Amino acid sequence: MASTGPNSIDLNSDVGESYGRWSLGDDSAMFRSVSSANVACGFHAGDPSVIRQTCREAVAAGVRIGAHVGYRDLAGFGRRFLDIDPAELADDVVYQIGALQALAAAEGGKVTYVKPHGGLYNAIVAHTAQAKAVVDAVKSVDPDLPILGLPGSEVLRLAESAGLRAVTEAFADRAYNPDGTLVSRTRAGAVLHDHKEVTEHVLRMAADSAVRTIDGSILKIHAESICVHGDSPGAVAMAAAVREALNAAGISTAPFV
Repeated sequence: MASTGPNSIDLNSDVGESYGRWSLGDDSAMFRSVSSANVACGFHAGDPSVIRQTCREAVAAGVRIGAHVGYRDLAGFGRRFLDIDPAELADDVVYQIGALQALAAAEGGKVTYVKPHGGLYNAIVAHTAQAKAVVDAVKSVDPDLPILGLPGSEVLRLAESAGLRAVTEAFADRAYNPDGTLVSRTRAGAVLHDHKEVTEHVLRMAADSAVRTIDGSILKIHAESICVHGDSPGAVAMAAAVREALNAAGISTAPFV
């Protein structure tokens, strides 16, 4: 299997987030730029037909499939914190991974990692009980599945303690707080849209293992994978610009698994 090295990095994107008659993003176009696909599993977005079609396109493009698990919150797109019992959360995560495994297999693919989504992703940076629920769920399904998360997060600490591979991630189109957490989407400037700013942000991450935070300070951050959100305006063009900038700097893109 391919893996990132000193002169390569994984690019991932959140995909499969359409639902019924509502269409979100252009997944097939994103697959021309990214190497890993975080496929929504039906709880925050995605329905069985959308998920299967996304897996079909990912397999055809040679893109790795990951389970983008989240809170059971379609109305909030999974971006709100839910005070859910850890045992129930673990069951929800197992359910989502299993659903994606079946749909991916139906298209000749397989789930190769897990990345929590939105509110859950941010919660398990520090919420120990929910972080443990996610780790326990992944380990119970397949202990060979890596977990993708924020550097220094509780979920990655617990994943390593449980013997799982913990994969650090950075975001191409998100602003950072000085402590390494993501700036809340409720704040102006939390999501980056300017391609020049985004590519500079990514090159700093990939080449220097650093990010410029919201207050202008430089924070060291090591990432094995960089996320370009698939639902952002101009996401396809942004992903293409990011990949082109990396390649021009001598950094290739390759899956971390």
